[in-house]
Amino acid sequence: MKFVDECKITVTGGKGGNGCLSFRREKYIAHGGPDGGDGGDGGSVYMQAYNKINTLVDFRYQRIYKAKTGTDGAGQQKTGKKGEDLIINVPVGTQIIDVNTDETIGDLTTDGQKIKVAQGGFHGLGNTRYKSSTNRAPRQTSNGSLGDERDIQLSLKLLADVGLLGLPNAGKSSFIRRVSAARPKVADYPFTTLIPNLGVVSLGAGKSFVIADIPGLIEGASENIGLGFRFLKHLQRCSMLLHIIDIATDDEKTIVSDAKKIINELKIFDKNLIDKKRIIVLNKIDIIQDGALKTMETAIKKIFPKLNVYNISCMTGENTEQLCRIIYENLDNKNR
Repeated sequence: MKFVDECKITVTGGKGGNGCLSFRREKYIAHGGPDGGDGGDGGSVYMQAYNKINTLVDFRYQRIYKAKTGTDGAGQQKTGKKGEDLIINVPVGTQIIDVNTDETIGDLTTDGQKIKVAQGGFHGLGNTRYKSSTNRAPRQTSNGSLGDERDIQLSLKLLADVGLLGLPNAGKSSFIRRVSAARPKVADYPFTTLIPNLGVVSLGAGKSFVIADIPGLIEGASENIGLGFRFLKHLQRCSMLLHIIDIATDDEKTIVSDAKKIINELKIFDKNLIDKKRIIVLNKIDIIQDGALKTMETAIKKIFPKLNVYNISCMTGENTEQLCRIIYENLDNKNR
């Protein structure tokens, strides 16, 4: 299934039913009087989070959503039927934004959470409502009002405990394949990951966490180079970031430069991401000498003095299980 994480749609509440103009006409009852009933309210439009959906692709093919109209009132003071509400299922993690005002209408982060996005129209009044001591036979009614119409943008932000960050081919996809059942594409050329991938890391005895692999970030992403910033929003909900650095080049200056590029682009996108818990991971230790590894560690710790630095090999699996246990221990239970 194609992964789609942004789209625009139009939602419209149902029109309210019109009031009825009617008078009693019954045998043996003189001066029957008005008996026109009210119309029914129009249906409203709701968005509801549904955990069996993981993409917004269906909204690419249907862009207009309308709730049902309320029916008109009838004689004998019969009220029209309310229009049926329209409930639209969206993936958990969907943010709903009003296109015209840029207002965030809601953020659906739990399964079953529901929010109204378009109010249905109010019902019209029948002529019974206008009866008074001075107006015994009113011929006045009112029509139902139109429902709200809104252009809204749906933006899906994946819900994960840990987000993977790094340059293309740093080993993010290899890491998620090594520690979970997720199977993102892995190859020896840049940008093999074109869409975010989620994996569940299980450590036994009910201990687990969700990890998100997003497409690699390169210098100039803020200028839409590479895949730009499109998928970085998926890191905003993560409680921890894992910054994976490829040290296979065995070049201290290159390693440091690559690490700084990621941080600079991250700051341009959202400075709050820098304040999240972060762990630096040096990958591909299976193909460099111990002495070179120590040099790399020292260089990285100089630019990230407050962060923990760990060494792994996604190819052989060395230190990956230990790293996952460290990640779990550092996650806030309230975020899982």
